[in-house]
Amino acid sequence: MNVYVCVGSSCHLKGSYHIIHLMKEHMKKSGLADKVNLSASFCLGKCTDGVTIQVDDQIVCGVSSENFSDVFNKYILKGAEEDGNE
Repeated sequence: MNVYVCVGSSCHLKGSYHIIHLMKEHMKKSGLADKVNLSASFCLGKCTDGVTIQVDDQIVCGVSSENFSDVFNKYILKGAEEDGNE
């Protein structure tokens, strides 16, 4: 699984580096650090909707500290579980 966090100007101002920190923490706690490729990305084209992340081919907008756990569980944890069952 590949996860990209936008660090373009707009997303940066909306807290993308904090999202990266949260992502690393959650990946470690969930045992996914070696199963998920986490990368920073420049603009993902959703500047007004940031912080934007891309999980494989799916774009997820509006990621914040407040909704991060839900986003992580829905898109990353669930996706990793599905990848493991294939």
